[in-house]
Amino acid sequence: MVTELPVDLERLCVDFSRHLRLERNLSEHTVRAYRGDVTSLLAHVAAGGGTDVTALTVRTLRSWLAVQHGAGAGRATLARRAASARALTAWAQATGLITQDPGPRLSAPSPRRRLPVVLRPADAEVALSAAASGAEQADPVALRDHAVVEMLYATGVRVAELCALDLGDVDRRARLLRVMGKGGRERAVPFGLPAARALEAWLAGGREHLLTSASSAALFLGVRGGRINQRSVRRVVHEVLRAAPGVPDTGPHGLRHSAATHLLEGGADLRSVQELLGHATLSTTQFYTHVTVERLKAIHDRTHPRS
Repeated sequence: MVTELPVDLERLCVDFSRHLRLERNLSEHTVRAYRGDVTSLLAHVAAGGGTDVTALTVRTLRSWLAVQHGAGAGRATLARRAASARALTAWAQATGLITQDPGPRLSAPSPRRRLPVVLRPADAEVALSAAASGAEQADPVALRDHAVVEMLYATGVRVAELCALDLGDVDRRARLLRVMGKGGRERAVPFGLPAARALEAWLAGGREHLLTSASSAALFLGVRGGRINQRSVRRVVHEVLRAAPGVPDTGPHGLRHSAATHLLEGGADLRSVQELLGHATLSTTQFYTHVTVERLKAIHDRTHPRS
């Protein structure tokens, strides 16, 4: 197994990562994912005797995916790695490192999109009411947890977007969040009165008790005073939902799915939901229409006398 890349391939990986970070303005999480895939590809190139970018042929790309498949990689993983390879070769051609891009000739199985766990509106009400009851004790962490789950469900923001919020990103009078999404795209997201009340309670009676010199302007704080991290938010959501009787367990992304589905079921148009969720393309938002159709089918099968 190759543990170190040849100098030219290592430089290629570094330059590509810089391109993703500075020119495409991708998040560090996304850059790490791309870099991991590309490093695996370039290690495969080196293992086959390649030393520079000219070894990135369609045959090499296909053999790399075949090795991944043989090692047990699933459809979603293969699709993601193929996309990373195509991004690398497209960039290499655009920058003049290669004259012909082999990426478009590389195919991979499409990932199967599973229907997400979506709470019923009644389930969401039960879970959020339970979180509100816990916050009645005025414990700072309980106040924070209530505000976190309320904001996630009210806005449908991604967990990373929630963690990145600063105090200045909240317009409390207009009940709007200023959210920096994927690709550096900024959007305004409204939230309702229940979320506003939970947020006010956290800011008035909770946040000051967790403040430290490391807190900066972060809206939500961890127990040690720093900005709350994604792992902590996931734990909070799971704990809140597990404590609510009969409510399916899901994570922050499940609350995002639920918010989108409930908006569509309530009559919101697809374009508006796309804007709220920060999707770059309408096709991503259209996936939620499949969710609502599946729910309608399930209700029909359960309730119609001739289903």
